[in-house]
Amino acid sequence: MLIIPAIDIKQGRCVRLQQGNMDLETKYSDNPYEIALKWESSGAELIHIIDLDGAFNKKTINHEIIKHIAQNINTPIQVGGGIRNEDTIQMYLDLGVNRVIIGSEALYNPDFVVKICEKYPDKIVVGIDAKDGMVAVEGWSKISDVTAVELAKTYESKGVAAIIFTDIKRDGMQTGPNIEATNLLAKAVNIPVIASGGVSSITDIKELLKYKEIFGVVTGRALYEGKLDLKEAIKISI
Repeated sequence: MLIIPAIDIKQGRCVRLQQGNMDLETKYSDNPYEIALKWESSGAELIHIIDLDGAFNKKTINHEIIKHIAQNINTPIQVGGGIRNEDTIQMYLDLGVNRVIIGSEALYNPDFVVKICEKYPDKIVVGIDAKDGMVAVEGWSKISDVTAVELAKTYESKGVAAIIFTDIKRDGMQTGPNIEATNLLAKAVNIPVIASGGVSSITDIKELLKYKEIFGVVTGRALYEGKLDLKEAIKISI
């Protein structure tokens, strides 16, 4: 299972939110690049970066910081937040980003997502964020009437590199990931599914490892607060 450390960027700083609430943030660093170097030195095979300002403003905001990270570390990165069109996707790929995460547009504009998956094979990740099983969009500010499984099935055999499934209620709360819902989604599609939200300790990683259908896990706050050691997590997951 792939252990993927997260970097969430708000106003140029590295922060973590609680349940996606922009008013409930904890700042961990003024320099996201230094955090990326830290995760790289700890053995990360992939780093997950979200432009939080971009997610809420529906356009990229922190791309210069992300550019600096992409061009100055060797570890592949995947980036999401405010990515709504092909120009932005091409911009990020040109900057050296390995994979681009599509969130809201995956719900609003599936034809567009299918098209770009065909054009950029293995470069497009679909981010499915859910609250009580229902897909949330626009920085989690709106809840749709579509279930996470329904949306995931839309992209079966369409060339999506992976699905990142986030349980909003668990994100940043360190209450343990929603393994049941993640495993249900992973069993419903052939696309690799990555869990996100709620990891609190190495115990959660060990529990996730029992579910072979789950491809990876994104973790943030537990790493920043020293409750999870990235090197240890990677070691046991191999």
